[in-house]
Amino acid sequence: MLNPEQLFSVRDKTILITGGSSGLGFMMASGFLMAGARVYITGRKSEQLERARAELAPLGEVQAIQCDLGTSEGVAHLVGVLSDRETKLHALFNNAGKSWGAPFSEYPDSAWDSLLKLNVHTPFALSQRLLPLLEAAATPQDPARIINIGSVAGFINDDLNAFAYATSKAAVHRLTQHLAAELAPKNILVNAIAPGMFPSKMSAAIMRDESWRSKSLAGIPLGRFGEAEDIAGLAIYLCSRASSFMTGAIIPLDGGTIVSLN
Repeated sequence: MLNPEQLFSVRDKTILITGGSSGLGFMMASGFLMAGARVYITGRKSEQLERARAELAPLGEVQAIQCDLGTSEGVAHLVGVLSDRETKLHALFNNAGKSWGAPFSEYPDSAWDSLLKLNVHTPFALSQRLLPLLEAAATPQDPARIINIGSVAGFINDDLNAFAYATSKAAVHRLTQHLAAELAPKNILVNAIAPGMFPSKMSAAIMRDESWRSKSLAGIPLGRFGEAEDIAGLAIYLCSRASSFMTGAIIPLDGGTIVSLN
């Protein structure tokens, strides 16, 4: 039996977190670096990405790769750079994503094209094209990991009119289960985190609305929004020996929001 420090260790593992320059990705990157992992982060905007890398650097070994993962060229660039630098990848976090809210009668076709490409197709493409690096890291005792970032929006309705976003996150949940079955024989675990409301760049605009904040908090049984330690703790667990018998799970991280609606 491993001791707790060994059971939850991610020390010296190589972790890729897409969209790691802000929000949940930055929170997870911070946690992994403090736990002794080597971390790659990606971002679309070079200046923001470099600021994030510089802020994270005192915590540990972090590298940044600038790319637009909403494009095929961006995906190919990330895969090429990482494959040139690394022989193994212990965990891929498909975190990069975006949202789009608009009234039903005004919701544009372009939102569907953009969100489904980045939020759904890109996680599939990266999982497929980084498979050799994941396989090189995987063992029966300590499998490699793919962690997809879904959302409670993939389970429940809200009043944000984010039609394509919610649909894309439900698709991410289903994709997670499909990939879990496909990759289990290769000793690669595939799970998803479905966060509720966390303060982030994506949620900044609605977070400034006090009436919305009050209404949202009233629907969270634990009475608070998510914090960095919440997402980082779960992410680390999902990459440690402690979770080696778990695959195909979609884990709500929402303070009880989904439970309160059942």
